[in-house]
Amino acid sequence: MSTLQLIDLPLAGLQLLHQRSHEDDRGRFTRLFCEGFLADNGAAFSIRQINHSLTRERGTVRGLHFQFPPHAESKLISCLRGCVWDVVVDVRRGSPTFLSWHAELLEEGRATALLIPPGFAHGFQTLTNDAELLYLHSADYAPTHEGGLSVHDARLGIRWPLPILNLSDRDGGHPLLDEHFEGVEV
Repeated sequence: MSTLQLIDLPLAGLQLLHQRSHEDDRGRFTRLFCEGFLADNGAAFSIRQINHSLTRERGTVRGLHFQFPPHAESKLISCLRGCVWDVVVDVRRGSPTFLSWHAELLEEGRATALLIPPGFAHGFQTLTNDAELLYLHSADYAPTHEGGLSVHDARLGIRWPLPILNLSDRDGGHPLLDEHFEGVEV
């Protein structure tokens, strides 16, 4: 039996990766990533960049970020410590779920990760202090191709579980959507 399992989520292409942990008196071992497993299951993913974040204060929101082609990226997000409410928004031009959002609880010890394909904006809110996330990216960060959505945008209607705290100037400066936003072609 595989130590990994992919589960389709309501937005096409978005998947939850279940990682089975093996525990004994020494502790715990969990396979977080397996390129071969993902490729064999139609979710090919090569790692170009790995990032780690520590967010100190409960209620902090980071995001909602995406990259425009040709630097659009897949992400695999795991929570190493604490708990976050992880949100993705479909920004794929022509998608039947364009501007729809989905959220998953990612939590230390739960052995799940969110597999986000290109064409989705990503962000999260910390539900605990000192939450740590591990991000695997399929593309290098390209600041000239970065996009963002406002976490306050009524058009998205995201229901954040806590009052939003500690929003960076950069994230707070993302514009509200208007009729000119057509999404990204992936």
